[in-house]
Amino acid sequence: MKRVWLPMTGCVIATFAAGSLLNISAQSGGTIVGHVKLTGTPPPNAVIKMGADPNCLKINTGKRVVQQTVVRAADGGLMDVFVNVKGSFPQTAAPPASAVIEQQGCVYHPRVQGVRAGQMLEVKNSDATLHNIHSMSTKGNDFNVGQPLAGMVYKYQLKTEEVMLHVKCDVHSWMTGYVGVVPHPYFAVTDATGAFRIANAPAGKQTVQVWHEQYGPLTQTVDVKAGGTTTVEFTYTGTEKPSQTAFAVQELVVPDAAAAVQLIAPSRPD
Repeated sequence: MKRVWLPMTGCVIATFAAGSLLNISAQSGGTIVGHVKLTGTPPPNAVIKMGADPNCLKINTGKRVVQQTVVRAADGGLMDVFVNVKGSFPQTAAPPASAVIEQQGCVYHPRVQGVRAGQMLEVKNSDATLHNIHSMSTKGNDFNVGQPLAGMVYKYQLKTEEVMLHVKCDVHSWMTGYVGVVPHPYFAVTDATGAFRIANAPAGKQTVQVWHEQYGPLTQTVDVKAGGTTTVEFTYTGTEKPSQTAFAVQELVVPDAAAAVQLIAPSRPD
């Protein structure tokens, strides 16, 4: 047997069989914490008019539902910003648990989320009305499925990286959401205060990108310390524009029962 002294906090003796390979990573992970702010005045979020579907009106009786396009805290913190570390990293297995989009109150919950390539996306209809979730993919993550009944669930395994995958409802044009599909676990979405945290990011110089549906992407380079915490701040002024083409939506009338049957069949846009 052969004894090898490893430089760590305190003295540790590791014993290996003669001739075996000692495979120890020179770098371990670090934590990236940060905050995304909007310094400019946010545009007003539009009130959602649900008159096209009486069921949506009934579900939201007594509520004033608005789009959550720009949600800014009093100190400027920006909610629903997708954050990810850019680059190529060693492959790891996607989580066994599904990521979930819930159609509830005729809006998507959550509006923005991150998912691993290879992970299952689960779409749930919690409303007593017809929804038709349609991914506007440019990277092969295509699905288009109708869910006319509450309690219906559709599962789809995301295939490739796509930042961002836009999803919409062909029945209710106000329903919109975004999914950041990445091949690694180093991502997050900002909370109501604009804060985010990415654990176990690879040590070294890393490029961090943030993306917001109204203002597009920003990037910064950070130096991630093994076993340490790196802090980074991002600031939108409010004058930025998304780099991708804006998604066009068309107001549609809710189909009757007979037409709804046809809508369930997957189809591609013209």
